[in-house]
Amino acid sequence: MDLVIRDAVASDEGQWRQLWAGYLTFYKTELAEGVTAHTWQRLLDPASPLFCRVAFAGDRMVGFANCVLHEGTWVTQPICYLEDLFVDPDTRGAGVGRALIDDLLRLASERGWDRVYWHTHETNTTARKLYDRFRPANGFVVYQLDL
Repeated sequence: MDLVIRDAVASDEGQWRQLWAGYLTFYKTELAEGVTAHTWQRLLDPASPLFCRVAFAGDRMVGFANCVLHEGTWVTQPICYLEDLFVDPDTRGAGVGRALIDDLLRLASERGWDRVYWHTHETNTTARKLYDRFRPANGFVVYQLDL
């Protein structure tokens, strides 16, 4: 599959929202429209630490990677957190997810980021097969306190 991966632009919103809805359905969650709208605006705002890379096959968006670039206490370079990775179910298994991660690794190398990291639910076995090809899980356990 021939892919073009690039930064999201305003005209991508409709296709991104369709994939975003699929992502939320996959994780069995719902967000208020205001949250989705705010997220999209921050993904496009150059002053925001959030950014989005999108994968296109022709004129069709087939995947996205929503990321947060942040500082860390153990390094001097920025760190990239891949918060949301989603591939259209119709194109899964064709290398889109891997291409989006490879794209982030390329950006990290070019821009001097310290690392790219992400997490997923332990039951997401399909994604974990891909992720383990990069490196097995590091054994850290996530504790989350929702306020």
